[in-house]
Amino acid sequence: MKKYNFKSFLFLLILSLSILACNKSKSTVAEKEAEVLPEDIVELRDDQVKLAKIETGIIELRSLNGTLKVSGLVTVAPQNMATVCMPMGGFVKSISLIPGNSVSKGQTLAMLENQDFVDIQQNYLEAKNKLEYAGAEYKRHTDLYKDDVYSQKNLQQVTADYKNLKAQTRALEQKLALIGINPANLTEDNISRSVAVTSPITGFIKSVNTNIGKFVAPTDVLFEIVNSDKLLLELTLFEKDADKVSIGQKIRFFINNETEQHEAIIYQTGRTVNADRTYKVYARVNEICKNVIPGMYVNAMIEAKGLQVTAIPSEAIVSFEDKDYIFVFDKIKEEGGKPFTEYRMIEVHKGVMDGDFTEISLPDGFDIKTAKVVVKGAYNLLSAKKNAGEMSC
Repeated sequence: MKKYNFKSFLFLLILSLSILACNKSKSTVAEKEAEVLPEDIVELRDDQVKLAKIETGIIELRSLNGTLKVSGLVTVAPQNMATVCMPMGGFVKSISLIPGNSVSKGQTLAMLENQDFVDIQQNYLEAKNKLEYAGAEYKRHTDLYKDDVYSQKNLQQVTADYKNLKAQTRALEQKLALIGINPANLTEDNISRSVAVTSPITGFIKSVNTNIGKFVAPTDVLFEIVNSDKLLLELTLFEKDADKVSIGQKIRFFINNETEQHEAIIYQTGRTVNADRTYKVYARVNEICKNVIPGMYVNAMIEAKGLQVTAIPSEAIVSFEDKDYIFVFDKIKEEGGKPFTEYRMIEVHKGVMDGDFTEISLPDGFDIKTAKVVVKGAYNLLSAKKNAGEMSC
């Protein structure tokens, strides 16, 4: 917009002088009620139109092979994120990690202590010993029953006891595995009150939510771990751009204000549209980028497919209060014997850009065949609307 600043200033200066001269010539201005123009109308005299260098053109259907500018976030797939908890809880005995540390799968993150850990190990070993005895009894009574030495009732009781102990032992094995103790390595000589909390994935520590001496419950999150080797982009697009993207398209993106360019490939497009008429597109980052981490905001450019779209010269689009507009010729009228031209301000949505042309989305019912769009001098019209006020004499 900077290149328009001097032209707009010159246009406004001359326009203001003409308005002052016009106002001085009004001897009966108090007797006449000023015309109130609609908010979306800008009115100019013929000489003001020439001064603003207004030119009109048509909206064309063009095949644009441009870029679609979108924004989004760096993220990772759910399988590359881990929330670490302790199923049975306990007191934190030791911890030596801080956010940002790299960890490997299976690496010890912290040590926890709990009397319940001792009880489970004791119960398991006792059940295991009983199971060995019950198994021998079951085999002996089965052989005796075959020889008609033992009754069926007694065999059934022995069988039930054996199976109950077997189920109890298997359940305790699972509990031990749940808290990180390998039942195969547990003996009466290595019962421990401490267990290790290990990392389920390889990555880096995103957050540490505990400290030495703290009691953590089973629902407490101790660590959050992220594997940043396989990053994704979650991009937000408007529904009108749904036909411009597809799986396999290349994306160029930037983080913060860096000039370094990164690349990604679209691997999934959205299947639903959100309430704000947007939908998500997901892309895989092609390479390991050391300065790109999950949660970062990105600006991306998608190489859009060439389609027939409504397009106008880029300089015909003006920005005002975070929205985009074009001006179209509305009508010519006469006031006080002088001709005036009215231009209507129409909100549009920009799409892909290709060279000097930009795709636009127009309101429903807009007739592109008859519309005359201001293709030059649009910023002068915008300046006149914002600053000139009432311009008729």
